[in-house]
Amino acid sequence: MTELLSPEVFKNVRRIEMVAMRLVTHLFTGEYHSVFKGQGIEFAEVRPYEPGDDVRTIDWNVTARTGVAHIKRYVEERESVLMLLVDASGSLRVGSRGLKSQLCAEVAAVLALAAIQNNDKVGLILFTDRVEKYVPPRKGRRHVLRVVREILTHQPERRGTNLSEALAYFARVNRKRCTAFVLSDFHQTDGNGYDAALKRAAARHDLVAVEIRDPMESRLPNVGIIRWIDAETNALRVTHTGVELDAQTAVRAERFRRHRVDHVPLSTGESYVEPLLAFFRRREKRRLHY
Repeated sequence: MTELLSPEVFKNVRRIEMVAMRLVTHLFTGEYHSVFKGQGIEFAEVRPYEPGDDVRTIDWNVTARTGVAHIKRYVEERESVLMLLVDASGSLRVGSRGLKSQLCAEVAAVLALAAIQNNDKVGLILFTDRVEKYVPPRKGRRHVLRVVREILTHQPERRGTNLSEALAYFARVNRKRCTAFVLSDFHQTDGNGYDAALKRAAARHDLVAVEIRDPMESRLPNVGIIRWIDAETNALRVTHTGVELDAQTAVRAERFRRHRVDHVPLSTGESYVEPLLAFFRRREKRRLHY
């Protein structure tokens, strides 16, 4: 792929790869592994109880039959899959402090590299108002670098957003439970919404919504009604500043909460390192208290 890239694009790709690898090496690998260890556990054996064993693992049937305390031992399933659903629509190609698409790509690169360090398979779905690219999950550094470069160099054919289609496609190609990060600003082009598709996908899979924001989307000066051109449809829009945008943000947050989808809001012009680390730590704390 490198020979097809212009020198400028190649330089940007290499920069993001290097930044992502450095962050993964020094920060995210341990945090990622502690949260996403595997998709479950499987039974290994029954053995005699030893001091220090968790009493909750005692097999009472075997204990009663033999007269000696035995425990059930389980091992972690190691076949984990991480899917990245990356929004490539027109609304991501704007930003007051850097393009939202650039932030989206860099975070996706970090997650992909962390997953491969964890020996997970990584797959990719790039979408606009349709699925434009699907890379099936595989292991290996060479594969994950391909995924990263697909994200960074993809030239979208469409400008709209259809999250329902992306989520439905994801559910069709991933029958077995997996972890999926949806990286998007969650601005649906049409008025149909994506609530039903989100609910169905979240019921089977571990979904994480990484919401890519820009400060101008929520902090517009309260100057009354403004008119603007939609980056996805070229349609003229009318917005009441200071009211409508805040309401949309709250609606999205409530939707994720209702369907038990973890929500990680990130903003252009701000570091994504601490919000991501905070997310991993929350997940680990929740897992330990489960």
